[in-house]
Amino acid sequence: MALKLTFAQQTCVRAAGKAMQECRMIRPGARVGVAVSGGMDSFVLLKVMQLRQRIVPFPFEFMALHVNPGFDPANHAPLADWLRTEGIAGHLEVSDHGPRAHSGENLRNSPCFYCARLRRKRLFALCEQYGLTHLAFGHNADDLVTNFLMNLVQTGRVDGMSMNDAFFGGRLQVIRPLLLVEKSDIARAARQWELPLWSNPCPSAGRTKRADMMKLVEDMCEGSRIRRRNIFHGLTRWQLAKDGGKNRTEDADIL
Repeated sequence: MALKLTFAQQTCVRAAGKAMQECRMIRPGARVGVAVSGGMDSFVLLKVMQLRQRIVPFPFEFMALHVNPGFDPANHAPLADWLRTEGIAGHLEVSDHGPRAHSGENLRNSPCFYCARLRRKRLFALCEQYGLTHLAFGHNADDLVTNFLMNLVQTGRVDGMSMNDAFFGGRLQVIRPLLLVEKSDIARAARQWELPLWSNPCPSAGRTKRADMMKLVEDMCEGSRIRRRNIFHGLTRWQLAKDGGKNRTEDADIL
């Protein structure tokens, strides 16, 4: 008998379902690769996809994709054990992306930007290798807010973070089912599901421009939950309306 979901777990599953339906993220026969870093966001997304698979009224497949950045080649062992226990397919590999991003090879970009670019390139290659139609990332509402503000401050563009983007002429869809969920709800759900998270050994962890921007948001709110809620709800509604309109179709068998 399935265990009843807690409020935080329901929030993640239902909000993901809303985003998937409004933005027409997947369709019958979809093959989804879930990019799992080991952090709570991507791990919760993997769990959510497992539960959504039981709810969606048509069949789709998913698998975990993990590219270890190379600082600790063994730290993804908890993920391998969890996937075996849950019966979920996965591709786990060790790369040298992290050390390369912090070396003299990277002279122009931040280590995080360079490492993320290498990782995404590898994830795209894995999607082609396994014949995947979708690549899912665990970006959440906090990421949407910081990305929006970074675009506005650094480039003068009013732009967010798409929930459903086509790549390579439509052969691959990049989706972000958790973009309506705040980090705090994801953190609670991860604890309640007892997901085997592991620490990030990257020397740049917590010292990114995104972290600085989120601190700016918290300073703007000055501890006011109403101000914070207005910022988050306003931007998530805007992004959902933007992507929902862009991806709307008459085909009822798409979620």
